[in-house]
Amino acid sequence: MPAPERIPSRSLTGTELVDLLAEGELTVLGQIRGASNAVLYCTVARDGEEAACVYKPVAGEQPLWDFPDGTLAAREVAAYEISEATGWGLVPPTVLRDGPYGEGMCQLWIDAAPQREDGDGDGGDGEAGEPPLLALVEDEEPGKGWKAVAHAEVGEGRTALLVHADDARLRRLAVLDAVINNGDRKGGHLLPAPGGRLYGIDHGVTFNADDKLRTLLWGWAGEPLTAEAVEVVERLGAELAPGTPLVTRLAELITEVEIEALRGRVAGLRATGRHPEPSGQWPSIPWPPV
Repeated sequence: MPAPERIPSRSLTGTELVDLLAEGELTVLGQIRGASNAVLYCTVARDGEEAACVYKPVAGEQPLWDFPDGTLAAREVAAYEISEATGWGLVPPTVLRDGPYGEGMCQLWIDAAPQREDGDGDGGDGEAGEPPLLALVEDEEPGKGWKAVAHAEVGEGRTALLVHADDARLRRLAVLDAVINNGDRKGGHLLPAPGGRLYGIDHGVTFNADDKLRTLLWGWAGEPLTAEAVEVVERLGAELAPGTPLVTRLAELITEVEIEALRGRVAGLRATGRHPEPSGQWPSIPWPPV
């Protein structure tokens, strides 16, 4: 969707972006179609600074059988708080604020970089793009630089192997999803940004006290965590102790039962030192996967 300005007029710090999102004047430009909940494309402006953003009012959330009504916006903010606590910055700046249609989640808009259709071509217009993150291949085993997810039906009785890139950024996101118990990590929620940055979006169905992990990033299932990830989950364990600033903030967004389950997931990662595997008690891959 075109916009007059998709990035701030100067390079703002993370804190400044959060302040702009929380306190700036929110102007709705249009609705993003195809989402199950209301997603509004907006600008937010204050003191001469302007940025594009997404606003998801609580009033536009569809009820879910396994999540309390009206809680998805707060869960998106909680996911941002945990992302920031890891130091990985995988979730765009996200706040809970009032808007034209009531309280809702407001998140910085990310202009995704174009992706090539294969590992060594271009995006079809003669310009190079980002390497693909997901692919369907005819082989039984993933090629070099790829991790297998599952076999998928592709029509006419044929199957193909769904793979994702063996990418350090994706691996960090897989750890974050395990921590926040992401029930909906689809391909369309992966946004490679210019400069090599990768963001994940759409974190409404997270932090359930029951195991709900559904993701396309199972390629590392059962493998040891990287040394970096081990350090991160150790630090998270300390930051999730009762009474810490992070827990005080999370208590405004999710329930005490969900915070305790969050602590349990982090403790589980610390104890095993491995990426989790599908539980078998819940579909492990989201549908639709894109």
